[in-house]
Formats: sequence, C-alpha cells, structure tokens
Amino acid sequence: MFKTTLLFIATAVAEILGCYLPYLWVKKEGGIILLIPAAASLIAFVSLLMLHPAASGRVYASYGGVYILTALLWLRFIDGVKLTSQDWVGSAVIFAGVMIMLSGWSRPA
Repeated sequence: MFKTTLLFIATAVAEILGCYLPYLWVKKEGGIILLIPAAASLIAFVSLLMLHPAASGRVYASYGGVYILTALLWLRFIDGVKLTSQDWVGSAVIFAGVMIMLSGWSRPA
C-alpha cells in the first residue's frame, strides 16, 4: 500500500507539472520551451498510471483522492496559497477513503 501511495504521488506530481508548465507559458509569460517538459511530464503521468495491476476504475478512483491531496500541497508550497482548515480536513477525509480503497485491492471481489 505504501509503494502504491508513493506511485500515486509521483503520478500526481507528473500530471500537475504537465499542466502547470503550459499555464506558466500562457498566463505568466514563460517561454514556449516550457511545452517540451510539459509534454514529457504528461507522458510520465500516463506511464506511471499504467504501472498499477488493479482494474483501471479502481486505480482512477484511488488516484483521484491522492491527486486532490497533492494538488492542495502544490497550491500551498508552489503557488504559496495558504490553505484553510477545511482544505486540510477535507483532504484528510479523502485520503482516508483512498487508504480504505487500497486496503481492499488484494482481496478478491
């Protein structure tokens, strides 16, 4: 479960970075060259997501929860936006749900 969670976090960072770099290009007047690492990051995102052995729907559902937590951490530490207590509590509840889903992956349906 720990390895899967770390893989999800890496996947989320790749996805967020792949979307953030074009944002910098368009909104913050960064260079068009940012599209090259953005594309590489999105390719890494897809590649990482395919490494999971579970059914794709379970992977996407669980990944969604990890993505939310990672996006909030990105918002706080990269964008410098102060998170509210509701942000932290909400992400904790979602992450607990992800852990519950992941704990059931090894059990047959």
